[in-house]
Amino acid sequence: MSRIIPVKEVRRFIISALRNSGGKPAQCNDLADILTAADLRGHYSHGLNRLEMYCNDYKLGTTCNESLPSVEKQSSSTALVNGNNALGATVGKFSMNLAMAMSKETGVGVVVARNSNHYGIAGYYGLMAQSEGLIGMSMTNTSPLQVPTRGKQCTLGTNPISLVAPGATPDDCFALDMATSAVALGKIEVCRRKDEPLPQGWGCDSQGLEASDANDVMNGGGLMPLGGTELTSGYKGYGLAFMVEVLCGILADAAWGPNIRSWQVVDETQRANLGQFFMALNPAFFGDGFSDRMQQIMDVHRNLDSVRIFPLSCLYYCTLRYVSHSQTHI
Repeated sequence: MSRIIPVKEVRRFIISALRNSGGKPAQCNDLADILTAADLRGHYSHGLNRLEMYCNDYKLGTTCNESLPSVEKQSSSTALVNGNNALGATVGKFSMNLAMAMSKETGVGVVVARNSNHYGIAGYYGLMAQSEGLIGMSMTNTSPLQVPTRGKQCTLGTNPISLVAPGATPDDCFALDMATSAVALGKIEVCRRKDEPLPQGWGCDSQGLEASDANDVMNGGGLMPLGGTELTSGYKGYGLAFMVEVLCGILADAAWGPNIRSWQVVDETQRANLGQFFMALNPAFFGDGFSDRMQQIMDVHRNLDSVRIFPLSCLYYCTLRYVSHSQTHI
């Protein structure tokens, strides 16, 4: 039987677990914000489901509890941040705040970070920008979990892309947050725990062949690119994952592709050294009336006739999913 837990209690639990694992108060608060945001928005694979991983990173020393991110290079609109192996949520917040500050002065702020760690849902950082009337974009590379089209080895991560754009009111926006693999690994893990078959196009076995058993994916197989097989345009997802790698691992001089440590590594000497990308755009520096036009295009798609079997509008997965779960309880 499921229970509904107040967000305040969930935050207390997260902070307590991280503090007991060696985390510092400010970083623990950063992560509590992001994990609760993930669960509230229906991204259950990246909420409390990930708490154990972060605690283990602190206990093993693969994430440094004493470090804070720092700026290594900066121009009026760009910056290179060294995460110094700090908690990914702390690096992400630092980097997006820097990008936002630059965009308010020059119209655009682009920040890439290296020596970072898993930073939670990519959409959180776009929402930070949206809350101040800016367009926010974020990407990260991850441990190699995705098998390229026609391949058998995992050489790319889930490599998510997020873009959030504000509408005419503060509580409305277009919010895209998606893996460039067919799904995130957490969804495979959930299927394995529930002993449920995988939907088509989610994962492949050790021979690169489509798999329906989560164990085949977790034990020597990998995630398929967004789109699934080659027949259903999986090569497009592969291309998007590669693009994220260019903007994150390659541009930031971080670890990239197959050089990133394996998922949930237990060797405390191996740092993740993830590369991450953050961009803030200030609509005021571009065409007048952005928020009104943005509201119009969202409303057009919300008001389209839906297929009868779906009770929500066509824009559900781009916007409504981000707000329909946002209540005071998880």
